[in-house]
Amino acid sequence: MNIESRLAQIGSQSDPQTGAVSFPIYQSTAFRHPKLGQSTGFDYARTKSPTRSVLEAAAADLENGDAGFACSSGMAALTTIFALFGHGDHLIVSLDLYGGTYRLLERILSRYGITASYVDTNDLDELEACCTGATKAVLIETPTNPLMMITDLAKVADWAKRKGLITIVDNTLLTPFLQRPIELGADIVIHSATKYLAGHNDVLAGLIVTKGQELSEQMAILHNSLGAVLGPQDSWLLMRGLKTLALRMERHQSNSLRIAQWLKEHPAVEEVYHPGLPHHPGYDVQQRQASGNTGIFSFRMKDARTVEPILRHLELIAFAESLGGVESLLTYPAVQTHADIPEEIRRKVGVDDRLLRFSVGIEHVDDLIADLGAAIEAALQEVKGA
Repeated sequence: MNIESRLAQIGSQSDPQTGAVSFPIYQSTAFRHPKLGQSTGFDYARTKSPTRSVLEAAAADLENGDAGFACSSGMAALTTIFALFGHGDHLIVSLDLYGGTYRLLERILSRYGITASYVDTNDLDELEACCTGATKAVLIETPTNPLMMITDLAKVADWAKRKGLITIVDNTLLTPFLQRPIELGADIVIHSATKYLAGHNDVLAGLIVTKGQELSEQMAILHNSLGAVLGPQDSWLLMRGLKTLALRMERHQSNSLRIAQWLKEHPAVEEVYHPGLPHHPGYDVQQRQASGNTGIFSFRMKDARTVEPILRHLELIAFAESLGGVESLLTYPAVQTHADIPEEIRRKVGVDDRLLRFSVGIEHVDDLIADLGAAIEAALQEVKGA
């Protein structure tokens, strides 16, 4: 069955007793036992609950994995995955990394003896140079956030398997509608489900999908023991969002590519980072391993003085720091999403004071171009008159 149909039908045939097309919200945390030694399959909601179980089964199906785990946020999902590792373990991580992941690794996990090296994960020589006997896994963002760097997942997953490493892929920006890393060799896929999967800037959630019985069993123990599980209300909202994922991603990606093409020709813009543009260094890999492009990209202004007035003059587009919702958001990574990364590292990868990240929503593309164009023009006039 095509993924569009699987998405639209999430939960619709999961309640045969009532025939409910929209799977119910089971708010209960406790469940009766028929008698001593028997269970309905549900005992305590942290371990397993009906609404969350339907969502987790859908996540595993969409990513072609063996088990799904719904968490209270994307960072909760990442923390649960990192609990696979212990003192003395080493991780190789994408260089252009979401600031929250860097903060978790450097400020929290480092206290427990877990170390990380940050590299261009598409460069096998760099991976090889960083790999030691203590290395246990490679964590890949592709595309990365915010510079949209692309990693050849099949190539790196094959290398990791030969080294005995776990391959973890953050698939937040493309979603299983456009990219399925497990089919390319990944062992674990993670989503900040707050973003495109939920899609409406109203749910905080994370998803993990695992491949393989042993890894799935380990994750189930960690998920239950750490307890950062998703509640039934948010599980239901996330399922509702997933039903329209295909429609939304089509609009997100078409809008973003059109705006990226327009910005590329704008005289005030120095560079546009969008993997759907043929000049992007990861264009060929992206075309090969994904069926489309995401709705987020970044661009660099020529003059840093224009950034503040651009953000101030926006009317339709919101100046906010999330992504993946139906509403368009413009973000300033250097002071928002990536503020926890040291300045010298940010500048090394290109997250400087001229970079803006655009999460393109599903509004009419002409209105978005008009709003951003007017904001840029107003900023240029302010700078000129200063």
